[in-house]
Amino acid sequence: MKLQFSFAVFLILLIAACNTTPEQKTDPLAKATRKDTAGWINIHLEGSPSEIGYQHGYLLANEIDTCLQMMAYFAAHETKKDWAFYRQSAQNFLWDKLDREYKDEINGIVAGLQAQHKDYDSLDITAYNAWEELEYYYIPSLMNAAVAHSGDNKAPGNCSAFIATGSYTKDGKIVMGHNNWTSYIVGQHWNVVADIVPEKGNHILMDCMPGYIHSGDDFLITANGILITETTITQFNLFDTAGIPEFVRARKAAQYSNSIDDVIKIFVEGNNGGYANDWLIGDTKTNEVAKLELGLKDYRVWRSKDTAMIGSNFPSDPKLIKEETTFNVNDSTTSPNARKKRMEQLVIVDLKGKLDAQTGMQIEADHMDALQGKNANNRCVICGHIDEDPLGCVEWSNPPFYPMGAVQGKVTTADLAKDMKFYAHMGHPCGEDFVGATFYKAHPEYEWMSKYLMDMKAYPWTMFTAKK
Repeated sequence: MKLQFSFAVFLILLIAACNTTPEQKTDPLAKATRKDTAGWINIHLEGSPSEIGYQHGYLLANEIDTCLQMMAYFAAHETKKDWAFYRQSAQNFLWDKLDREYKDEINGIVAGLQAQHKDYDSLDITAYNAWEELEYYYIPSLMNAAVAHSGDNKAPGNCSAFIATGSYTKDGKIVMGHNNWTSYIVGQHWNVVADIVPEKGNHILMDCMPGYIHSGDDFLITANGILITETTITQFNLFDTAGIPEFVRARKAAQYSNSIDDVIKIFVEGNNGGYANDWLIGDTKTNEVAKLELGLKDYRVWRSKDTAMIGSNFPSDPKLIKEETTFNVNDSTTSPNARKKRMEQLVIVDLKGKLDAQTGMQIEADHMDALQGKNANNRCVICGHIDEDPLGCVEWSNPPFYPMGAVQGKVTTADLAKDMKFYAHMGHPCGEDFVGATFYKAHPEYEWMSKYLMDMKAYPWTMFTAKK
């Protein structure tokens, strides 16, 4: 199958070349750029789906190659499934559900990779884009089915986020902030700022991993004023292989939404339950924000022009909690609930009327443990450091000192988004570096990660602007 996909890409390019006169030939990279800044890879991609894909694959070939090797290694260790399993999943129930333009974009990435002598195909790129929903939702659903519906799906908590508007912000307009929690071995590579001008739909500025056609941790702004971010629903336990992959719906919502209603509709229709999230959505045209809590069968929407909404991996709707999760809302010691308490204090009380880009950065870097009432480096702080927590994070099956936590952060405002700008911080938003040599000496049980994870340096907050 791998050879078939590779040959198909080659044949498409060959036919295109034969049907092009010398005068018609254009450089597929002419509109694309790459610039490495403050730990980030800032790329500009523009054109048809296949052109955008080719530019992406060609400019980030080495990084995509590294990520695919890392992901296969990491997933095999954590799930006991080799990369062939993930590729087979892509073939069995993902690829056929992709819109034609996203198939073309993925095939373009493959063509760009192959032009750089990297031997991958569309199944590799599809499985990679669906990594979260396969590893943390599909595989546990198989395990649950095999063990009499045990419900032991500990979907991880990724991210601490907020969106606010009206009396909660300094200028009365929308402010949005987010930090990405994930395993450091993966998160060190969540360092792309992609500026995408597609042939159809919205101009998008988002963070992502090399080779992703979607953001993945979901922080993005569009030229028509739509802002989107999210945090995952901890201990969610459903998945439907017949549904549309989450990464497809996420990209489509960014590219084709003109309103909050559009975002909700695209996410809900064909939902497969993968990467179940609390989506925080803003529309700078109306100054309204919303939270879409999306499970599989259940979902709920809250929206307002005068509110602050937070996310730290806790679900809110009682029906969804009861029917689709094993989440305990009464356990104050969990990371989601501890961070919820701190974020409510900061975003809704202490900083009400003061929220802007600068206070947003402070929130995403915060280290106050609401349980202890003091600063700490652990699972309970907004800028998480599970690698320094002797308890680990039980609700996500992270053992003590597991190298996971906040790996980067982003903040924007309505005024910044109007000019297609946001601030981004690679590495722990608090500014603390992760040093592999020191960590593995103290915790040799994780030395298996050193093949792909050594250091994760914290860089300064940096402004990124989309190319006009």
